[in-house]
Amino acid sequence: MELRRVQITRGGTFFISLPKEWAEKNGLKRSSLVATSETANGRLCIDPRYDVERIPSTIAVKPSENLEREIIGKYLLGYDIIRIEAKDRISLEERDRVKRISSRLVGLEIIEEDYSKIVLQCLLEPSAVTPEKVLRREQSISLSMHKDAMTALIDGDVHLAKSVVDRDNEVDRLYFLLVRVLRTIIQNPSLSENLNVYPIDCLDYRLVASLVESIGDQSCQVAEHSAQLGGLKIGKDLSEHLLRLHKIVYESHQESVISFLSRNISMAESIRKKRDAFEKTHHEAESASNSQPAEVATNLLSALSLMGRIYDHTIDISDLTMPKTTY
Repeated sequence: MELRRVQITRGGTFFISLPKEWAEKNGLKRSSLVATSETANGRLCIDPRYDVERIPSTIAVKPSENLEREIIGKYLLGYDIIRIEAKDRISLEERDRVKRISSRLVGLEIIEEDYSKIVLQCLLEPSAVTPEKVLRREQSISLSMHKDAMTALIDGDVHLAKSVVDRDNEVDRLYFLLVRVLRTIIQNPSLSENLNVYPIDCLDYRLVASLVESIGDQSCQVAEHSAQLGGLKIGKDLSEHLLRLHKIVYESHQESVISFLSRNISMAESIRKKRDAFEKTHHEAESASNSQPAEVATNLLSALSLMGRIYDHTIDISDLTMPKTTY
């Protein structure tokens, strides 16, 4: 940090001098124009390149055993163009790996390909994708997975259980997209201003998105336990216990993200207040499950344990709900 003293002209104009190194680095001369903008927290931003068109950021990656991880990492860091370049020929196996991973990342498309290189480009415009919009979509799919996983467990619907597992990739894709958007916002103050999302918000969005993604994973595991029961329809008494438990957890899941996005403190607090009802109903469902045959009981108890973890995640999300403040 470099401190500058504010001065005032005889006419009452406030001014400060710009750091010489910074001015020279950005090509400023006498009569050069710079843009100034005030942020929500009262800071003044000076942009010497306000009229310069943004150049897509590019990075090269070599084919390796960690190729998928390399591509995901560069995507999350906000690179617009990822070039996979080999000294000789890119193998068919490596090409298939690139195509599979690009299908898992929203907006990433192959725009050029020859024997020694593959060029991927993210075609999404950062300003067109808001964190709230992506989180709402991720939450919507996670909620449907949660609901259908429990329905499949209670009704013995193997087909529905498999459809839940199939949806897990979509939640992952949206989570990766949200992380990319948040990192882009942190690196771009003007985009932060335009979207009204600040760096401190980005941390909370990242945590909530991660918890929603985890709930999707756990719903997927509930569905897998349901499929392992092979279409067995659960008895009425146990079904009633599971339905009551599902109602508590599902409502908490739904309300946790709503309270976070709307900054509704009272709604967030109501989720934690459901703890006693959850534990009572969870215990009743466990007792009823233990009376089932061993193989059935094992899958049911595992599913109940996952429901407990989902409920804990909803509390974690609700704890991130903060009153609206001015930064």
